[in-house]
Amino acid sequence: MYSDVVDLRDFYATSLGQVACRMIRRRIRQIWPDLTGMRLLGLGYAVPYLRPFREEAERIVTIMPALQGVLPWPPEGPNLVALADEGELPFEDGSVDRVLLVHALESSEEVRPFLKEVWRVLAGSGRVLVIVPNRRGIWARLDRTPFGLGHPYTPGQLSRLLREELFTPVQSSGALYIPPSASRVMLRAAAAWEKLGERWFARFAGVAVVEASKQIYARTLPKPKQRRRPAYVPLPRPVVSRGAGCPSGAQRICELVD
Repeated sequence: MYSDVVDLRDFYATSLGQVACRMIRRRIRQIWPDLTGMRLLGLGYAVPYLRPFREEAERIVTIMPALQGVLPWPPEGPNLVALADEGELPFEDGSVDRVLLVHALESSEEVRPFLKEVWRVLAGSGRVLVIVPNRRGIWARLDRTPFGLGHPYTPGQLSRLLREELFTPVQSSGALYIPPSASRVMLRAAAAWEKLGERWFARFAGVAVVEASKQIYARTLPKPKQRRRPAYVPLPRPVVSRGAGCPSGAQRICELVD
């Protein structure tokens, strides 16, 4: 079940939401340091994380699922957001270089068809970055933030799911080690929490972050099945002596034999 888009917008307007966005955005930048000239697609509610790439990416588009709702973005300039069904993305095959999934996969009701669509629109050398609530983290256990809703994953579970849908996991990491508290003291120490968590508590990150590449197989055609041809076995010819007369009902058979 998707969070309402208004609730997501309101969360990222709070102090806790801004800190969470900054910590996750920092991890995204470490994985994707430069997207110059690339086409970037955001799925779910990815708009808080797309702003740093606006100056370098060739094109940025974000799709919000129909069940979530939609809000225009950015506030200034042309709108870059569209509403679409998660199972039918309005893009051509191989038309996107990078895909960012935030507040998307954990809420999807059709996870595998959704990932198949992501695979379809991704270019052959493209990458997808999936951010979901970590099952082992504190954030997934409290429903007062968007990261406490939906289906959480461990990095291993997410990697297996991506492999099954023809993606190759490249790297996995975590972010958001700070507890989900609105305390000013806690929020000011967010950077220290991140450094401490990355070193000692990596398994308990608030979100799991997995980058994967598109996997393309050279499919082998199945061997054609050999059709069984019917074998015709000749029937034995009836032996009829020439001197014997033929009954009236067997006259035709006697003529053929003679």
